[in-house]
Parts: sequence; C-alpha cells; structure tokens
Amino acid sequence: MSNEGDHSAMSQARVAGREPMGVEVEAGKVYFWCACGRSAKQPFCDGSHKGTGFAPLKLEPEAVRKVFLCCCKQTGNPPFCDGSHKALI
Repeated sequence: MSNEGDHSAMSQARVAGREPMGVEVEAGKVYFWCACGRSAKQPFCDGSHKGTGFAPLKLEPEAVRKVFLCCCKQTGNPPFCDGSHKALI
C-alpha cells in the first residue's frame, strides 16, 4: 500500500480563505504569516504547520500601514495577495 496520496495532501497548502485579509501592521513588530493554511488565527501562524513541511513566513514592516495578506495560499508574492484567489474554482 502506498502513502503517495498522503504525501501530496501534505505538500499543498490549504485554502484558508478566498479573499485577502486587510491587516494593519506596525513598524518594529514581527509577524508570522501562515503558509500552510491550517492556522485558526488566519492570516497568521498558530503553529498548526508542525509536521507538514511548511514554515511560516516572517514579516517585519518598516512602517505602520495596511497590507492585504493572502489567505488562499496560492500567491506568487507571499505573504501578500496577488489576486490568485480569483482563479480558484
């Protein structure tokens, strides 16, 4: 019996949402964007990636600003939304 199907399920991020999330970030703070899609604290990491092969992406803003973080986990510009969610079926 092969575990190939299990491996492929673990190698793809879950779609956590179909729209970006606007978040106010602050200079001097460190944020960790969820890359796996499993976090209950989207769009930020809560440690749910452990054992999946995924790791959160560190975000260190240089100024206070509003950013739109990807929740579909398909972006080509992580952690920011690039509109990839529009192609989801």
